[in-house]
Amino acid sequence: MTRVVVLYFASLRDAAGIAQDTVEHDGDLAALYATLRAKHGFAWPQESLRVSLDGAFARWTDVPGEGAEIAFIPPVSGG
Repeated sequence: MTRVVVLYFASLRDAAGIAQDTVEHDGDLAALYATLRAKHGFAWPQESLRVSLDGAFARWTDVPGEGAEIAFIPPVSGG
């Protein structure tokens, strides 16, 4: 298993109740989000989010390495 750091923002942070977590996971970013969505009850489907890997926007099919930092970013609105 690969250990990664996951950062949560906005409504994802509210649902998870934490700003970041360290998790063990093998697979791509889509599989990781699916696991975390089931665990925390995230309302956002994957298609509505952006994902970053080590500070750069990533593809859902990317596979993180040991110690990677992953951020799931929900849509934002402003005024």
